[in-house]
Amino acid sequence: MITTVTRLSLFSAAILIASSGVAEAQDPKFKNATDEELAALKKQPKEAEWKAGALAGLILTTGNARTTTLSAGAKASRRAGNNKFQLEVGGAFARSSLFIANDADASGDIDATEYERLSQTTARTLEGKARYDRFLSEKDALYVSGQGLTNKPAGKEFLGGGQAGYSRTAFTSDRHTLVVEAGYDYSYENPVTGDGFSNHSLRGFAGYESKLTKDSGFDASIEGLFNVNELDTPTGPADRFEDARINTQLALTTKLFEDISFRFGFAARYDNVPSPLPAFSSPFAAGYVPEAQKLDTKTEATLIINFL
Repeated sequence: MITTVTRLSLFSAAILIASSGVAEAQDPKFKNATDEELAALKKQPKEAEWKAGALAGLILTTGNARTTTLSAGAKASRRAGNNKFQLEVGGAFARSSLFIANDADASGDIDATEYERLSQTTARTLEGKARYDRFLSEKDALYVSGQGLTNKPAGKEFLGGGQAGYSRTAFTSDRHTLVVEAGYDYSYENPVTGDGFSNHSLRGFAGYESKLTKDSGFDASIEGLFNVNELDTPTGPADRFEDARINTQLALTTKLFEDISFRFGFAARYDNVPSPLPAFSSPFAAGYVPEAQKLDTKTEATLIINFL
């Protein structure tokens, strides 16, 4: 027969055994992760990283000199794992109205009938670009992009095409980043005057970013496009590598508030075989096709609002 003392002894023993089991189960065993486990962690997908912002600038004068100048743009990107997609749009518009004098009777002075106010659009550009990057490693990527542009004062009714190639982060540190790219560019240009033509080109690019201070940064880039096919343009034929186009950008950005920054930028576009000028109110003489300027520049000061 099991006595009361025996029952208590058995019960106490059971509690001790259970307690030792729980204590052993709760005793953690720490060890370093293996190389395989670390590699598996790195392969885990990261959360998608979104960035988006917009910028705008406006100058408006009235009275004797009437001018309207507007520039605006927006940029967005999404990075998820080894994939990155970017979208960028921008434009500029400028119109001026000035008094123009014309001594029609050659009297040497201007009377009330020999001057007028003339309004003219001096800038009207709109461009957009979409790009996809597939990263092969942290520093290497393949890219493909498509872009379109219209700039009638420069003689371009429409300029569009695409690019593909290889991108390499040549150098990176806490404050400096240098990216170089090489690839192929295709563009189709429809000038304001004359027939359109296709352009197949080699592309080279270098972009540099520097973090000057915690809230300020500097970036610069240069892109070169060199045609590999002979061209028959409205202003005459162009041999291989004759239609060299160089695009450069410089910008200084500083943060004013948490989501608002100020940007001062300069951009230049050089085209060795420019489009023909658009016709004036009177047509050009037969056989005369004047070229637009080879170099276009833009200097702007804008506010940037970062949404993401």
